[in-house]
Parts: sequence; C-alpha cells; structure tokens
Amino acid sequence: MDPKVLNLRARIDRLDRELVRLLGLRAQCSLEVGRRKRAAGQRLFSHSRERQIADNVRRANRGPLPDRILVELYENLLRLTRRAVRNELRREERARKSKRRT
Repeated sequence: MDPKVLNLRARIDRLDRELVRLLGLRAQCSLEVGRRKRAAGQRLFSHSRERQIADNVRRANRGPLPDRILVELYENLLRLTRRAVRNELRREERARKSKRRT
C-alpha cells in the first residue's frame, strides 16, 4: 500500500476520533437545552433554530464539500440528535416516576 495513503488514512482516523468527541459534546449541550426547555414547559425543538443552524453551516463552509451536502449532513445530525434527546428525556422521566413510587 502507498505510504501516503496509509498516512492519510491514519489522519482520517484521528479526525474521526475528534469528530466523535465533538459530537458527544454537542449532544450533551442539546440534551441540557432539552432539559431546560422541558422544565420551562417549552417546545423541545424549533424549526427556526434549525434554519439558523443551516445558515450558520453555510456561512462557515469553506469547501470542499458543497453547502447542500453539509446542510444535508446537519439535517441528519439534528434528526438523530432530536431522537436521542427525546429518548433520554423519556428515560429520565420514567426514572423520576419510578423513584416517586418507591
């Protein structure tokens, strides 16, 4: 195998690990926002906020990926994050209810 390819693959692996770390931090923030909004009786998710995120992504993009690809990536990220936040909030609510019954 070409040594340059091996080096590039190793770099991709390091970048993937960093992306996973950053996605975890992002998910923690989203979950905390969800907790605070739930406690305040607000809707968990906002279409206007998601549009704002897409606009931010487009403004930050310097290539080589086209805006539409990055926005699609973020749409999937947001969809999956919404699911994870909802699931965690449900789990926390069940745990609170179970604790009250004991």
